[in-house]
Amino acid sequence: MRLNVEEVAMHQRSRERRDGVFPASDEARANKRFLRQLTAIATLGALLFGFDTGVISGALIYLREDLRLTSVAEGLVVASLLFPGATSGALLGGPIADRFGRRASLISCAVLFAVGVLACSLAPDVATLVVARVVLGFAVGCASVACPLYLAELAPSSKRGRMVAVNQLMITVGLFLSFSSNVLFDQFAHGPAVWRYMIGIAIIPAIAFFLGMLSLPDTPRWYAGKGRLEQCRETLARAHSAEDAEFEYRQIVEIAQRETNEATILWTMLRVLGEQAWMRRLLWIGIVLAVAQQTTGINVVMYYAPTVLEESGMTGSASLVASLAVGLEQVLLTFVGIWLLGFMGRRKMMLFGFFGVAVSHGLLAMSYLLPESTLRSYLILLFMVGVSASMVTFVGSTGFVVLSEIFPLAIRGFAMGASICGLWVANSLISFFFPILAEGVGSVAVFVGFTGLNLLVWLFVFRAIPETKGRTLEELEADFRSGRKD
Repeated sequence: MRLNVEEVAMHQRSRERRDGVFPASDEARANKRFLRQLTAIATLGALLFGFDTGVISGALIYLREDLRLTSVAEGLVVASLLFPGATSGALLGGPIADRFGRRASLISCAVLFAVGVLACSLAPDVATLVVARVVLGFAVGCASVACPLYLAELAPSSKRGRMVAVNQLMITVGLFLSFSSNVLFDQFAHGPAVWRYMIGIAIIPAIAFFLGMLSLPDTPRWYAGKGRLEQCRETLARAHSAEDAEFEYRQIVEIAQRETNEATILWTMLRVLGEQAWMRRLLWIGIVLAVAQQTTGINVVMYYAPTVLEESGMTGSASLVASLAVGLEQVLLTFVGIWLLGFMGRRKMMLFGFFGVAVSHGLLAMSYLLPESTLRSYLILLFMVGVSASMVTFVGSTGFVVLSEIFPLAIRGFAMGASICGLWVANSLISFFFPILAEGVGSVAVFVGFTGLNLLVWLFVFRAIPETKGRTLEELEADFRSGRKD
């Protein structure tokens, strides 16, 4: 059943001719409808990811007064969603998705989102709020693993980059919606308890996410890994043309059978990694790449934008409106990033992105040296937008795409979970220590540090990240196994 190089090349040429010449058939239109439906539903998890991580930026303004937060309590409230919440969710989310399926994992996330949102919005004190945000964080971490896995394993190779990038788009949409609702509640609700409404509104997409996932199947790769080949074939037929479905079915079954045999001999995931050096290399690349997305400092923009701008001289309400502009910019530039994915390589986009982030942080540090004024406040806003623009357009659009592509089927869920766990550990450390370091050593030193980190990441991407565009997951795995990187 082994596929040779000539057969793969012939299929690729046939697919390119068909996509470029023939009009859409009823089958093709049905495939597109199914792919749009599953993308819209599955990425509600990403929307909740963005909303629940971003809403705290505006809620903090009221939380400080209502619950009388100290600086340490403020750091705990922000970071508890990230660590241990999202960190443990990411670490366990991969094995859960491997054992019970990507679909079951996402349904569980939807339930936890709803429970966590309600518990947070009703919390009577700081301790309860912290515990509730840990629950919410677990859902965020688990969804951050399962959503891109689900999309990548269902998407045709020609659409995979853009479909997985919609996951990032929905994160930014969630952020924008959180900033928007913060502004609306700030304008039309009154009293220190406004933060409860800011957080609680997320119950609506959580319920929609749960109901939507009940109507979708699991992925062909997961079905094949569990020996459920008929369901694998049926799901491929819903998402791919008949020719592509049969070709990928043969690839998927070949890989699944070989890796099932390997797992039988080696009998544990860790033993597989111990024996397979190429898998270990990809795992470390994934972890470093995931952590590197946080060294961009994007979480500082997400969580502390209103606080930073208020301290730079803006009023509290004006800082909320300014953060809304940052959120809108992220949504629009994510569309640009998805468009660029259609013809630019993932690796090239990352190189552009990390360099732009480094330059923006350097300029942000310089702006803090200016005397306090309205000009200084708007320069800080401008360079925060620069950080966000470089991150969202180039790094954010490609990061989850590459992570969902580089890992072999045998360790895909585990490796994705380990990588995203690293992301959330870095996120929580940066989010917790940012206000402490900014107060202790000054904002200039903090943003100079971000500049240096992003230059190091640029070098890592240049040397270690493979190009994944234009190949099926099985073709990528065969290349990585044989030692080919590009």
